[in-house]
Amino acid sequence: MAPRTPTLVEPKMFDQSRIRNFCIIAHIDHGKSTLADRLLESTETIEVRRMVAQALDSMDLERERGVTIKASAVRMRYSAADGAAYELNLIDTPGHVDFGYEVSRALAACEGAVLVVDATQGVEAQTLANLYLAVDAGLHIVPVINKIDLPAAHPDEVADEIEALLSIPAEEVLRVSAKVGTNTDAVLEAVVAQVPPPAGAQSGPLRALVFDSHYDSYKGVVAYVRVLDGRVESASTRLRMMASGEVMQPLELGVFAPQMLPVADLSAGEVGYIATGLKDVRQIQVGDTITTAADGATDPLPGYHEAKPMVFAGLYPASGDDYGELRDALDKFRLNDAALSAEPESSAALGLGFRCGFLGLFHMEIVQERLEREYDLALIATAPSVVYQVLRTDGEIVDVDNPADLPDPSQIEEVNEPWMRVSVWTPDSYIGPIMELVAGRRGLHRGMEYVGEGRVMLTYDMPLAELISEFYDQLKSRTRGYASMDYSFAGYRPGDLVRLDVLVNEEPVDALSVIVHREDAYRVGSALVKRLKEVIPRQMFRVPLQAAVGKRVIARETVSALRKDVLSKCYGGDVTRKRKLLERQKAGKKRMKRLGNVEIPQEAFMAVLKLGD
Repeated sequence: MAPRTPTLVEPKMFDQSRIRNFCIIAHIDHGKSTLADRLLESTETIEVRRMVAQALDSMDLERERGVTIKASAVRMRYSAADGAAYELNLIDTPGHVDFGYEVSRALAACEGAVLVVDATQGVEAQTLANLYLAVDAGLHIVPVINKIDLPAAHPDEVADEIEALLSIPAEEVLRVSAKVGTNTDAVLEAVVAQVPPPAGAQSGPLRALVFDSHYDSYKGVVAYVRVLDGRVESASTRLRMMASGEVMQPLELGVFAPQMLPVADLSAGEVGYIATGLKDVRQIQVGDTITTAADGATDPLPGYHEAKPMVFAGLYPASGDDYGELRDALDKFRLNDAALSAEPESSAALGLGFRCGFLGLFHMEIVQERLEREYDLALIATAPSVVYQVLRTDGEIVDVDNPADLPDPSQIEEVNEPWMRVSVWTPDSYIGPIMELVAGRRGLHRGMEYVGEGRVMLTYDMPLAELISEFYDQLKSRTRGYASMDYSFAGYRPGDLVRLDVLVNEEPVDALSVIVHREDAYRVGSALVKRLKEVIPRQMFRVPLQAAVGKRVIARETVSALRKDVLSKCYGGDVTRKRKLLERQKAGKKRMKRLGNVEIPQEAFMAVLKLGD
């Protein structure tokens, strides 16, 4: 979509009763972005000739994968059936469980939420998770059943499920087809009629909540804000960050339409952006409150809970010279993704890099791909791990997110691992395969509840380390894609855990170390060296691959050497000549093995991910 020339938006309405702030929440692939497209068309926010599918998904990665990664804001003007004009601020949120933090930030800037449920799938795991977030935030829920035009749709049954969840009569649940535009205008009317207008004093001190941000080379840090109280009179007003105390002179105020358009001012109830001009990305944090530098507010708005990473992995530049570029890229990226954490670390095999924390495997995959695309970096990611709590013999408790940092066994009293409460929604015909899958991953059955005709919710407790190792792919495979999953942290529990080291050419590779349950050490070690044998290229010498617990080798594979036919030029003569050539080759290979280096490709580090297959 070609950008328009930035101009001032038409004069704003200062009547807060005509403003509605709402978001769209749903399980992944239930049609959030498609519904947002229809709403943009109905309000003529985007010209028909400029309209594209997934208009609010601005990243190529979002379009390629068909999922929303970043929450997107847009302002719409709507003339309702009552003849009045309304200002609608919409935030389209992600649906994948790994981006629940994005959803929680969007909810804080809204008074209502449109809950979209697929008419063919019904209520699924992430539907409930996002719904509970919205209810806890005090938002008014507008339920919508989407995809009613599909042959497999059963909207009446889905409406009954929603009625059981929200106590909203089934006949009042909106039924739409976002793909063909059926009844989408009713969604806008429901938002206008049911979502309450924003509260807040126009004349009080300014308080604007930063719910997202990004870095612009020309405008510095651009803060996405929801103005709760007061008013930003103009871009010439000096502003102050209440948490950091940073004072700045903003370069521009604006709204999303959906591209960034400058405006003269922002007032209570509105959603927009402030181009701060700050060049240091650490000077502004998501969840901070912006007020005026002179006569500003004294009490900040409640911020966000800090996101707690669940999965950790090392990110290293393929070339050591790119370490500075990776550091700068992570600084800017964390401004756009507050759930990402990064701390410098070094590896004997990979050099200087960062230990990064993610909310899940999909989050990790997206972050790595965005860093490579948006900042032109070639990266190597180590095998993911989780945070373990280690009780040392001296009574000290330390957190370990890198297997290489696990203390010596003689100094360990107890190792506690994180467990998750996992909810699986599935047709009842797949209960057996799911129970078999979970039992093989040390899962504990907690309950089973029928939630509709032929649908059941299974609840388990499972170690997070087992959950991140291809569990979701296996779940989808065994249920032919019908099962959905949600999980939440359930606490730490003690386990008989050991560090499994990998030696390549008799040299330990710290980046390939993993922490496993003692009973699984042989199975995991054997599978790991077999995987490594497939991905490590052959050398001119034999390369032994060993898995060891402590000093005891428990599994071994060998990458055979590339051989040169040194006898090809011998057409006859005494056999001792051939033996002499072979002995000389043997001595050369022994020297090469002692001095040679084995290059370990990215596929070797990701092989650990496939151990659950």
